[in-house]
Amino acid sequence: MATAANPALRSDPHHPEWQYLDLMRAIWETGSERIDRTGIGTRSLFGAMLRFDLGGGRMPLITTKRVYWKTATREMLWFLTGETNIRPLVLQGVKIWNEWPHAHYVRETGDAITLDEFVRRIAEDEAFAARWGDLGPVYGKQWVDWPTYRYGPDGKYERGPGINQVAQVIDSLRTNPGSRRHIIEGWNVAELDWMALPPCHKSYQFHVADGRLNCALYQRSCDVALGLPFNLWGGALLTRMIAQQVDLEPGEFVWMGGDVHLYLNHADLVGEQLTRAPSGSPVLDLVRRPPSIFEFEISDFAVRDYCPQAPLSAPVAV
Repeated sequence: MATAANPALRSDPHHPEWQYLDLMRAIWETGSERIDRTGIGTRSLFGAMLRFDLGGGRMPLITTKRVYWKTATREMLWFLTGETNIRPLVLQGVKIWNEWPHAHYVRETGDAITLDEFVRRIAEDEAFAARWGDLGPVYGKQWVDWPTYRYGPDGKYERGPGINQVAQVIDSLRTNPGSRRHIIEGWNVAELDWMALPPCHKSYQFHVADGRLNCALYQRSCDVALGLPFNLWGGALLTRMIAQQVDLEPGEFVWMGGDVHLYLNHADLVGEQLTRAPSGSPVLDLVRRPPSIFEFEISDFAVRDYCPQAPLSAPVAV
């Protein structure tokens, strides 16, 4: 396989995107071939780390293919609402969660409608969306409404008030920046079986040093070709949003992966992307400071100096 990861072909050997390309190459060339949950098969390595400096507005926005950063941003804003139904995303033209509820609908009803028809019904029929568009208590639900339980006045165990982890972290960063407990956790063991997909990017920890906000994200499972470019943007975006809210400069974003893999049917994408070399340094501007992190809008984000190469597509494994 031809590869621009060869050091002799690197016009800018210090570009941070080489970390991503080197990980992709290592998985494809040395990863263990495994049968996975989807039945497609992967090449996989265990344990990886990428580090990105977010100073000066820089973002880990992949340039060796086009990454639709507005789509990823809309998803992040959806997480922060605590919403678990795909309909708000569908109405914005965001397609990244559609396959899971569609597959569930086909299994449960035996009605083998196409994905496009399913999505059209989600958009046009609110009752249908309420029944078939929900993903269960995924990401945002855990982030802003983690369930608690207590004994009620009648002595019975009952649901208590939800915990807004995002709001708590922002408050703790303001009042106790030296804490080692600035954590947003998505892995709620008690509710995993109710989720369409258990959280992949599961644990975020924040750290304050020298007036800068750092973030470490641990991802238990990562589709490096399709998912990781979105995950890098999303984690860095959340860091930038929180940093603005707590009056800190953005620091370092550290991504850590557990099972990092490439699907065997992504060979064409991998082969093409590894012939490309990164260039440029995309910058994100936050053009408004909303009263809270939960009041950001898509118009509050602007990207400069992003000149990606052509898009690359591959099938999503469900």
